[in-house]
Amino acid sequence: MALAEDAIPFERIEAFFAGRAYEPHRHDTYAVGQTLSGVQSFRYRGAERTSLPGTTMVLHPDELHDGQAGAEEGFRYRMIYIEPAAIQGVLGGRPLPYIKGGISSDPRLFAAVHALLPATDARIDSLEFEDGLFELAHALEAAAGGPAKAGGPLDYRAAERARLYLHDLPEGTVTLERLEAISGRDRWGLSRDFRRLFGTSPYRYLVQRRLEAVKTELRRGVPAAEAAFDAGFADQAHMSRHFKKAFGISPGRWLRMAGSPE
Repeated sequence: MALAEDAIPFERIEAFFAGRAYEPHRHDTYAVGQTLSGVQSFRYRGAERTSLPGTTMVLHPDELHDGQAGAEEGFRYRMIYIEPAAIQGVLGGRPLPYIKGGISSDPRLFAAVHALLPATDARIDSLEFEDGLFELAHALEAAAGGPAKAGGPLDYRAAERARLYLHDLPEGTVTLERLEAISGRDRWGLSRDFRRLFGTSPYRYLVQRRLEAVKTELRRGVPAAEAAFDAGFADQAHMSRHFKKAFGISPGRWLRMAGSPE
């Protein structure tokens, strides 16, 4: 697996797998990618899905999925993991687009994703990425059938205040009562809006930010136990359990696959 070293804030990878790749897991990001060669299979929303070259994968935040080769020769793919908050920066509080089945043959969406997935040794500039993100957000909406119905009023500003607080990895125990005070929104309304706007719960969002901090520390050579504690986990075992749930592999295997930045 190769990780891109970009100025952009989101992880993008290129990898080859034969056989089983990932155990069932969830991201709190969009996982958006394209199969370059071979047959890529994954179980998603209760059914086996197949990605072939020329189509686009869009896995919605917080949806359980796995990954494996659909043929003996294995598969190669590229993927970028984009936080829903970045999509919301373009959509401005509309519900997140949802691609039914996780596979799309929409040509505009393919072009938008392809622009964000050059080879991992080709850097993407910040402005280039921002232009691409704008196109991706609107292509997702179009491929999903247009703006989704909100299903009731959404308080985007309150949810964004809570998200920014969680993004900064606050120390100590975080409660809905605390988020209620920060956001100015009642806790259950906030919890509902957060899920609809950012695709996951406040708790899972916080856990994922802690895991991203752990990944950064591990690639810097920080011991796993120390990285877990610094990120706010109770201990290494607590972190490892959440890591495998989020990424489908152990921290040690992920680090071996990712290697160290040059």
